[in-house]
Amino acid sequence: MSAVGGRKVIFAGYNSSSVALARTLEGNPALRLQVEGFFDDRGSDRLHMEADTRLVGRLSEVCAFAKEHNIDVIFIALPVRHIKRVLDLLDDLRDTTASIYYGPHIFVFDLIQARSSELNGIPVVAMCETPFHGYRGLIKRLIDIGASVSFLVLGSPLLLLIALAVKLSSPGPVVFGQRRYGLDGHEIIVYKFRTMTVTEDGEQIRQASCTDSQITPVGGFLRRYSLDELPQFINVLQGRMSLVGPRPHAVAHNEPYRALIKGYYHEHFSYF
Repeated sequence: MSAVGGRKVIFAGYNSSSVALARTLEGNPALRLQVEGFFDDRGSDRLHMEADTRLVGRLSEVCAFAKEHNIDVIFIALPVRHIKRVLDLLDDLRDTTASIYYGPHIFVFDLIQARSSELNGIPVVAMCETPFHGYRGLIKRLIDIGASVSFLVLGSPLLLLIALAVKLSSPGPVVFGQRRYGLDGHEIIVYKFRTMTVTEDGEQIRQASCTDSQITPVGGFLRRYSLDELPQFINVLQGRMSLVGPRPHAVAHNEPYRALIKGYYHEHFSYF
């Protein structure tokens, strides 16, 4: 995995990030960077190395190899959990003239929204954050207001027709509110057209099925075409929900889902 000519490059750490970077370097001849190989404390059998990649040695041999072979550039691509090893390696490499870059293999973690950024000139990596603060949040809020107002005005005949059908089909409220979790895990009330003979919002809520006897005939039609969700445009106008984002679940369903799905609660960073 090398090209003829150019500055010599080695990688401390073999993983998907370092391999991807090596291929990027080789795919751009204008950079004139020649990849000499990778260093890792695991053997090639454990690394499942690709056929055109080369394991040169162990991490403890990086410095000596760099001096002996006049290496120009060293990329350290070790996980951030191995920061002590990274610091030791940097200390050893002070005795070389190579340019050194640290590209942490952060994707060993189960990240949701990892991205690089800076705060007051200090580089940081956002491991998980809500994307809707600052000007992005303002833009998204303006879009939500405009779209929800437009629909509620233009779609009012349809909403009134559905409300009348629900009222005439079975006794009970036309619209009911159900407690759910929104942005940052705050509890909100979500509005829906009633599609069942009950309006459950207790500690336990049975998940309805398409053959549920409690679903009214009108309710079945509304569910099939998701028309029962239309009152949620009021939630959007109130700022409790957004047009685009993960679907908030009923409070009673949250804990079971949280126990079954790793990182489930982090979805609440993106509801608004």
